[in-house]
Amino acid sequence: MKKYKVYIADDHTLFRKAMVNLLRSFHRVLEVKDAENGKELLTLIKYEQPDVAIVDLQMPVMDGAETCEQLIKKHPEVKIIILTMHDSNKYILHMMEMGVHAFLLKNTEPDELEKAIYAVIEKDFYHNDLVAAVLRKNVTERKSGQRPQFRSAELTEREKEILVLICRELTIREIGQKLSLSENTVRNHRVNMMDKIGVNNTVGLVKFAYEAGIVS
Repeated sequence: MKKYKVYIADDHTLFRKAMVNLLRSFHRVLEVKDAENGKELLTLIKYEQPDVAIVDLQMPVMDGAETCEQLIKKHPEVKIIILTMHDSNKYILHMMEMGVHAFLLKNTEPDELEKAIYAVIEKDFYHNDLVAAVLRKNVTERKSGQRPQFRSAELTEREKEILVLICRELTIREIGQKLSLSENTVRNHRVNMMDKIGVNNTVGLVKFAYEAGIVS
């Protein structure tokens, strides 16, 4: 079973060191490195790229938002998990649009953190209660104003079916098995949906699914 490299950036030393010890206890985590701000994290990644970067939203020198922007631009293969003290709709929606792969509150249970690490690597996104609540609230707020026309009608029934399963966090292989399709066929449908919707990752697909009413 493949093991992964995980880096963490957080300016609170006690919390960061405790997280390092926790991450090293996960069976599929091979290596852990830590940084006290985004600038230091980017320097680490410049020399050796991890599979996952866990980033605190609020840090001095370079905060989580700027760090993620630089990571996505310079190291798009690295999966990003944001750690935050607050379930701020504005920040989470903005960072989803940027391409961040998962969001966790700092009081998250260790089991969920481990699950999120594997999900972002294997499924490109971790769809938890925090993200679902933010997306539902965003849809509700849009309904109270002028709701834009989303192009769900442009998706075929098969594409909508696959999109629902993506939102349920099934892998490409699991979707193929469930729908009796080859993995390549599922991948092609996924690419076609991203082209039609105008997004470039799974995060964008999930956000669209909520906004278009395909999932709720």
